[in-house]
Amino acid sequence: MSQIKFISAKETYVVRHPVLREGRPIEDCAFDSDEDENTFHLGLYFDSKLVGVASYIKNNSKLFLEKNQYQLRGMAVLKEYQKKGFGDLLLNEGEKILNQKKVDILWFNAREIAFNFYKKNNYQAIGDAFNIPEVGLHYVMFKNFS
Repeated sequence: MSQIKFISAKETYVVRHPVLREGRPIEDCAFDSDEDENTFHLGLYFDSKLVGVASYIKNNSKLFLEKNQYQLRGMAVLKEYQKKGFGDLLLNEGEKILNQKKVDILWFNAREIAFNFYKKNNYQAIGDAFNIPEVGLHYVMFKNFS
């Protein structure tokens, strides 16, 4: 019923836009590192429809000492498909790929609304909540793989 595969950055927009950038121009769905050679994008299809996306970017945060870091960006599942386990599937697949790449840590800025989802998937918060203008309250979260 569901399938996860590698997709292009532009293919993520059909999910990023309504979930993460609703009411904003489609151009706001593009991230600076989308086309970097080490970036990969996963798409989760349900009944042949793209319903979830996640982008994994090789990017180091000064908050962590580990050398081989990746950042999760643009994780989104269409509203009508949320709370069905699709986000868990996308995260688990991404973690498998990161483990194969011998990544030490995955980190990201989690929206307040997604905090418990990531906590349930064994991610930890570091530091205080902070605001991203036009987006809202976020927490830096991470998981060590080493």
